[in-house]
Amino acid sequence: MKDGFVKTAVATPAIRVADCAYNAARIVALAKEADAAGVRLLVLPELCITGYTAGDLFLQETLLSGALAALAEILRETAALDLLLLPGLPFAFGNKLYNCAAVCHKGKLLGLVPKTHIPNYGEFYEQRHFSSGAGLSASVTPFGYEVPLAANLLFTCRALPAFTLGVEVCEDLWVPDSPSRMLCREGATVIANLSASDEVVGKAEYRRTLVSAQSGRLVCGYLYADAGAGESTTDMVFSGHSLIAQNGAILSERAPFAEGLCIADLDVMRLASERRRMTTYPQREGTCGTVFFDMELRHSALSHRVSPSPFVPEGETERAERCELILRMQATGLVTRLQAAHCKKAVIGVSGGLDSTLALIVAARALDLLSLPRENLIAVTMPCFGTTRRTRTNAHKLSEALGAALREIDITAAVEQHFRDIGHDPALHDTTFENCQARERTQVLMDIANQVNGLVVGTGDLSELALGWATYNGDHMSMYGVNASVPKTLVRHLVRYAADTADDALRATLFDVLDTPVSPELLPAKDGEISQVTEDLVGPYALHDFFLYYALRWAFPPEKILRLAESAFAGVYDGNTIRKWLKNFYRRFFQQQFKRSCLPDGPKIGSVTLSPRGDWRMPSDASSALWLAWAEQN
Repeated sequence: MKDGFVKTAVATPAIRVADCAYNAARIVALAKEADAAGVRLLVLPELCITGYTAGDLFLQETLLSGALAALAEILRETAALDLLLLPGLPFAFGNKLYNCAAVCHKGKLLGLVPKTHIPNYGEFYEQRHFSSGAGLSASVTPFGYEVPLAANLLFTCRALPAFTLGVEVCEDLWVPDSPSRMLCREGATVIANLSASDEVVGKAEYRRTLVSAQSGRLVCGYLYADAGAGESTTDMVFSGHSLIAQNGAILSERAPFAEGLCIADLDVMRLASERRRMTTYPQREGTCGTVFFDMELRHSALSHRVSPSPFVPEGETERAERCELILRMQATGLVTRLQAAHCKKAVIGVSGGLDSTLALIVAARALDLLSLPRENLIAVTMPCFGTTRRTRTNAHKLSEALGAALREIDITAAVEQHFRDIGHDPALHDTTFENCQARERTQVLMDIANQVNGLVVGTGDLSELALGWATYNGDHMSMYGVNASVPKTLVRHLVRYAADTADDALRATLFDVLDTPVSPELLPAKDGEISQVTEDLVGPYALHDFFLYYALRWAFPPEKILRLAESAFAGVYDGNTIRKWLKNFYRRFFQQQFKRSCLPDGPKIGSVTLSPRGDWRMPSDASSALWLAWAEQN
């Protein structure tokens, strides 16, 4: 439970209908297995202590007292286990019988949550036996101490308040106004559903959609435990189809008719953070009672794989679909800007590197959408001190293959004149030496755009903006930045996708661009090769994009990002390397905000962007001290 991760599980015990002692033993065995796996919350099916299909036996006092005795045995046998355990049983109160979830922890019953919506249609006839728990609020003493019996209960961990559990039972999920809606509004980040959903053709797909959608709509973790083996098959078949979802995504699933624990790590701090970010998430109204429990915050290994490329889909088909969508979005954004500016030409500085290649591809698509000739794409290559034959050649080949009008303007003499004007020694290869070239290139592009009534298309990407790896008022500036919210790792996949779908001539050039080290080429080449490799200076973009995603999209603290990165990049980068570049990321991110405060316009593509007019507003002189404190402590 360190860093907000709660290891959860759903399971289906193989029961015998009405054999409560046998069922209790199966439940205890599952609880001990889950505890050994580090699970802190185990959800079991509806009425699993008796069996859901007991029929009119639910009206027999023998079964009801047997269920309570079995629950007492479960509590005794799990007293040493520091996990929340939720079995289901019938519970009589007053003149009614309720279908309840028992919330148990370390040998104590914390509360009983009755089912609210009692189905009585199709194959279900629960109203024959059970009453709705809607509006019920009582205290009961089944084991000599008072526990609440109510549908509006929250169970909150004192040491990790973001771990707050709400409970509903089967049909409660399938109705338009589910109890989980109210429970999440009142603070539940995790919903447990004890279910007995029979299997019919097509129902598994619907059930999966329902669970994932509910977790997304309510911004919660949702655990759905389904009845299975041992339930009567007189009229229905139960498959034990169980699911764990978080914020719209299925984290773990036990397929119908499969066996074993279904385990997933829920990130309750992530859920709480997302709700705070969504100002439309409803405020609490104080309509729930809260039961607190004490649970030790233990560190446990993550059950799920952490992707090292959070911006890039891992499935080949999904990745191709995503790339096509992004290229369309970028091109559409540029089309609208060209139309608004009454421009029919696009001007791009082409270096032969990844970013300008992507911008060139996008601009070509935009002109196609406008039914304008590709000659209206003015590709400008501006060789200087660091330009290599490889990148220069690729710039020419790309322009030719895409049908752009190529202009080559050697800026060496202009930059040398500028050195003389400002009194800079050209032998001193410092920031001035580099930035003079970047600003000269921008000036040339802007003036050509004026000359042809065109628009300068920016090439810088999201990763460079995050790190401030751009010359202020140099490549930092344009008239529209098509790559502004595309991180470097995604740029690479977009260019690769373009290569995979291109003709032979263009494909070969694009693959060579992909193989070229990322470099601004502002320092003199060595033996004709690139001497200035960006990732040697600022760190691997794979790491920085990972840091960027979790720092901005989920607002995770550095320590948590470090833990995730060590898991994602195990065997690729060691812990010290990750720590070094994470520290560098925060240092640069804070120091370089002033460049992001005056960015050109550009389309938002994904969930992370740094536009000062949109998703990221930060003072340029904010201190990074709090975010770097972990580095000093470690």
